[in-house]
Amino acid sequence: MLRKPRIAKQAEPPRALRAAGYGRVSSGKDAMLESLSAQVSYYSTLIQNHPGWVFAGVYADEALTGTKDNRPEFQRMLADCRAGKIDMILVKAISRLARNTVTLLATVRELKALGVDVFFERENIHTMSAEGELILTLIAAVAQEESRSVSENCKWRVRSDFAKGLPNGIKVLGYRFIGGEFTIIPEEAEVVKMIFDDYLSGMGRTVIANKLHSMNAITRFGGEWSVSTVFYILRNIMYAGDLLLQKSYVADHITKELRPNRGELPSVMITNNHEPIIDRAMFDAVQQEIARRAQAFAGRSGRMVYPFSGLLVCGCCGKHYRRKHNGAGTKYERIVWICDTYNMRGKSACPSKQVPEDILERSCMEALQTAAVTREQVANEILSILVPEPHRLVFFMKDGRELRYTWEDRPRSAAWDDAARERARQQTKARYAQ
Repeated sequence: MLRKPRIAKQAEPPRALRAAGYGRVSSGKDAMLESLSAQVSYYSTLIQNHPGWVFAGVYADEALTGTKDNRPEFQRMLADCRAGKIDMILVKAISRLARNTVTLLATVRELKALGVDVFFERENIHTMSAEGELILTLIAAVAQEESRSVSENCKWRVRSDFAKGLPNGIKVLGYRFIGGEFTIIPEEAEVVKMIFDDYLSGMGRTVIANKLHSMNAITRFGGEWSVSTVFYILRNIMYAGDLLLQKSYVADHITKELRPNRGELPSVMITNNHEPIIDRAMFDAVQQEIARRAQAFAGRSGRMVYPFSGLLVCGCCGKHYRRKHNGAGTKYERIVWICDTYNMRGKSACPSKQVPEDILERSCMEALQTAAVTREQVANEILSILVPEPHRLVFFMKDGRELRYTWEDRPRSAAWDDAARERARQQTKARYAQ
């Protein structure tokens, strides 16, 4: 009996690697942006022309520093890795991914666990290799120490200048630092004078900010006039001719967090340093008025920090939402979150809609899979919350997930009882009887 010859199974061809590139520049300058564009072009061409690789995209961040891990493209890349869309990431150098050793190693280890290799071209290191992590740890530690050394050198230079009475990159409305001296810019100085005059005449900071916005008044602070900008001008001793240096400081070279100097470092006050825009009597009067109003509103003006403070972003104008108490003392009383632009300038400036706090809390509890919302849990798990359009929320989680929620408004009439309906009928009859 003849046996059929065995046919050897053909080995399956190796699956093509889904390769992506990551680039980052640390400045918004034109030359740096061109460098970022060059990195994107380079990785796109390299990956698409390499046999055995499939192009999985290029992620590029314009970030101030490599020590932070909240770069949007970086986070998007990590999310795609977790979703199984990437097998290998190409990076120019270790410092492009992160200068913080802890962040770098945590990221690399997570990617390694996901089966994602990271190749650092300059150092010629594959993280999936046996010796990759050891070499990476040593090089990253050196990079972090270099970052710390550069930071300390910069601080020393700035403080040395402060001791000599030299400012460090001060940008203030009304002045330019020219030839080692502050020179008054007349048209900007007029805006400053108007702000001080209006405040002493009884206007509040919000009213002044709206007035300046409607006038398209000159500003050097970027963006639109805000309450905080007006307050900064009213409190700035520079306008009386004095100069206070070291008002803030960088906490450390990892976080780059800028903190107000409350005695942690010596500050330098130079009186009669330059020509004033506001005479000292008016400046002192404004400071007394600020103190008087603060006292008058004591107990009501303290800033509260809520679980969602600083998280909600308006999809229409890009500003943050703030908490607001609507209809206090009435049957329509409700806590809502409202876009700051809409709140200050109305629907014509931003067509966004408010978000009821109870809706926000329920959506958040569902996103966090919890029975209660705490500030700590929100801060630990939620990166931001976008309000792209009315009745829509998008939660961007720190683990890379995007969670979307919708809701419908409850009509006011649904909250009326029989007594409320009867009062409304009587009020309507009374109006028609007049």
